[in-house]
Amino acid sequence: MPDLSPLLEHWRYPAIFLVVILGNVGLPVPEESVLALAGFLAARGLLHLPGVLAVGALAAIVGDNLGYWAGRRYGHEALARYGRYVWITPDRLAKVSAAMTRHGGLAVFAARFVPGVRSLAGPVAGATGMRPLTFVVSNALGAVAYVPYAVGLGYALGYGAGTAIERVLGRAEPVFVAAIAVVTVALIARRLIRHRAAT
Repeated sequence: MPDLSPLLEHWRYPAIFLVVILGNVGLPVPEESVLALAGFLAARGLLHLPGVLAVGALAAIVGDNLGYWAGRRYGHEALARYGRYVWITPDRLAKVSAAMTRHGGLAVFAARFVPGVRSLAGPVAGATGMRPLTFVVSNALGAVAYVPYAVGLGYALGYGAGTAIERVLGRAEPVFVAAIAVVTVALIARRLIRHRAAT
């Protein structure tokens, strides 16, 4: 069997970047789990913590900004009409829209910490006409606060229990990657089943 470790070494940071962007533009990707895994790997010495934090924050900021500009370009009607294809329910869209209108930048910052709402913050802020500067600043502050929190959970686990986990499971990285893959598939399957049941 070929040794895939050089490939994994090469693609770790781009993989973190891609997954976090996809999670921020609305796809059902467990970005929190990927950030926590990256933190765990940093604690075990397989990744560099400053690099993980920088890549995670940059991806979170870029992903939400892409959503914001899509929302500004295509508007609220497009979200309402096509949102079902990325599991945006009318009820969730209405709640997030009301929060954006009422609280502005604070809602963008707070949305970063709420799974399911995080991916809507950018498009809804753009569609509701939030000023670009307000969104960019609030989004960046949210990412700078959120990413260290998510990475820190994995880092704390790796620092405190990493040796014990590896003693029981062997090399922990493949186990965590497999767990993230299973969670991703389960989330997508659950959302597809709910979507089909609703239509």
